[in-house]
Amino acid sequence: MTTSIEPGQELPGFSHVFTRADLVRYAEASGDDNPIHLDDEKAAELGLPGVIAHGMLTMGTALRVVTDWIGDPARVVSYQVRFTKPVVVDPLTGAEVSFGGRVTAVNDGIAKVSLEATCAGVKVLGAAVAEVRLD
Repeated sequence: MTTSIEPGQELPGFSHVFTRADLVRYAEASGDDNPIHLDDEKAAELGLPGVIAHGMLTMGTALRVVTDWIGDPARVVSYQVRFTKPVVVDPLTGAEVSFGGRVTAVNDGIAKVSLEATCAGVKVLGAAVAEVRLD
């Protein structure tokens, strides 16, 4: 983490490819075995183009931008997102999601960070904001 934190500072981003195996592991760990995350036919019955990643999996992965930067997950004091588009996970190639962030404010030792997550150029999280204790 940089010692001087200023609004506008870009945080290092990364990309992650979600696979169907990731979804199975997440479903087992979280107890969220909703078929839209595991079965193409069930997803299609609900009008989805295919199996989609769990929103909470995408949300948690996005927060890595902040935790990797700050170095201590315990410094995150709040985090919220709005799910805007599903992440459709192809059975062969998965789904590559790019994550990034930018400091938008620093007040009283708390940095506010706006996060972005895109898949195939489409924003999949909206209003994603984390607040992080700097000291």
